[in-house]
Amino acid sequence: MTASSVTAPAPAIEAFELTRRFGAFTAVDKASFSVAQGEVFGLIGPNGAGKTTLIKMLTTLLPPSAGRATIAGYDIERQPAKVRRHIGYVPQLLSADGSLTGRENLLLSARLYGIPRAERRPRIERALATMGLVEAADHLVQRYSGGMIRRLEIAQSLIHQPSVLFLDEPTVGLDPVARETVWDHVREIRASSDTTVLLTTHYMEEADELCNRIALMAHGRVVAVDTPAALKARLGPGATLEDVFARLAGDSEVEAEKSYAEVQRTRRAAREHG
Repeated sequence: MTASSVTAPAPAIEAFELTRRFGAFTAVDKASFSVAQGEVFGLIGPNGAGKTTLIKMLTTLLPPSAGRATIAGYDIERQPAKVRRHIGYVPQLLSADGSLTGRENLLLSARLYGIPRAERRPRIERALATMGLVEAADHLVQRYSGGMIRRLEIAQSLIHQPSVLFLDEPTVGLDPVARETVWDHVREIRASSDTTVLLTTHYMEEADELCNRIALMAHGRVVAVDTPAALKARLGPGATLEDVFARLAGDSEVEAEKSYAEVQRTRRAAREHG
């Protein structure tokens, strides 16, 4: 077989001019990008840039106003049930049930994902071991620390072995030690499986450390997609990802042209839908 005859694997995620409007406000404006299988792909941008809205469309929680996207080869609008079977999703908001133990939360997830009864126990035990929660497995989640809760939520999202894992601000509100622990587990997912990870974050060092490539969003648009190293190289030697963020996502020029009332309306809408 010649090199030219080898077919490259289809992207895990493809978005084509994906758009979402809320009335007159455009939260996501013609976002286009693709994510390779097994890649860790980051979305960074200021509050209200559209990151969460974009994830909600990709996970079928919010229909697009225009454009289209596929996840694991399935169309998010025409085949939403198949998309959901192939994804895991950890939202910003708390998703674990504090009145249940860690093990019970995982069992509930296994049932919801339709995992056969004979496979549930080994998958749960493996998930607990992978996320370092074996000793806390039978404690109520309301007694967990923030970092332990986040690790449990990641375990829940992986219990059905999804093709694509979405992490929306996975370390927000965590202390540095808990953040590093979550990072370690994301690295382990990347090293030990073919799962594709798309994560949003406000921490530039997190994006720099974890992501193969990054899409930077501003005002609902994807303004740059590249590796962290290539993005920094655009600004010259010594540039950091914070410098890239400030240069490409800065909003001073855009907002300088708006009235106070327009800025107020835009920021209110962005806070609600971004």
